[in-house]
Amino acid sequence: MKAVILAAGYGTRLQRDVAADSSGRFAHLAGTAKPLLPVGRCALITHWVHALTASGSVDGIYVVTNALYHAAFEEWASHFTNVKILSDQTRSNDGRLGAVACLQLAVKHFNIEDHVLVIGGDTLFKEDFSLGEVKERFSDLQAKCEDSCLVLSYQCKEEETQKYGILEVDSDLRVLCMKEKPLPSETKSRRACPCFYIFSKKSIPLLDAFLEEKKEAPIEKKDAPGNFVSWLIPRKPVYIHQISGRFDVGNLPSYTECDLYFRKNLQDGRPYMV
Repeated sequence: MKAVILAAGYGTRLQRDVAADSSGRFAHLAGTAKPLLPVGRCALITHWVHALTASGSVDGIYVVTNALYHAAFEEWASHFTNVKILSDQTRSNDGRLGAVACLQLAVKHFNIEDHVLVIGGDTLFKEDFSLGEVKERFSDLQAKCEDSCLVLSYQCKEEETQKYGILEVDSDLRVLCMKEKPLPSETKSRRACPCFYIFSKKSIPLLDAFLEEKKEAPIEKKDAPGNFVSWLIPRKPVYIHQISGRFDVGNLPSYTECDLYFRKNLQDGRPYMV
């Protein structure tokens, strides 16, 4: 299995918040890509590299970034032997390829013909999350059907359904559909779906079909990786693995909450997310 960490976003909301902050406490974050933000004792993305390496979950870690942050990611990756960086060659948010196209770019550039673990570069999970458990669940699904894919799910608050992709599942925890930012009245489900997916090697060729189908669509229809998951659900069996929650670093308040949590709870050096 290979890991692709999506890190080509421009963090426009966060950078706007940093620029507007009059306290000066966060000036050091200006111009820093979200995955490279310090969270606890290291950069956000470093938590993933440590956990992926310690768990033995994957045999390659590929990070897709943009031309603006490429040099910074190359400098960061120089401290690891199992991480490779790829630039999508874009230089602005308006010109971005979108997450699905970045995933396809990595698959083609690195000739990936394996299962792919996709991770949002601005996402972390609570300490009860385990890559080992996720890998075991995926292996069990694969033993039954090699087409099977796996996504994560956690219970969000009723008022938060309009912020996330919400999954509806059957009694076997197979996903029936994903509703994109629905009103609470539009679904009984409160299963939010973070950007962490395992796509089977049999499903990876469908990236081409998805992007071909969406080639004339506006970027919003093909940007978020959840758009591909939603499209994939009727075509391949997709199941959930339940977790307790996540940190999604989108703006300055969510960043400070995440950093504070890690400083308080995850400074003793014990294994995290393994």
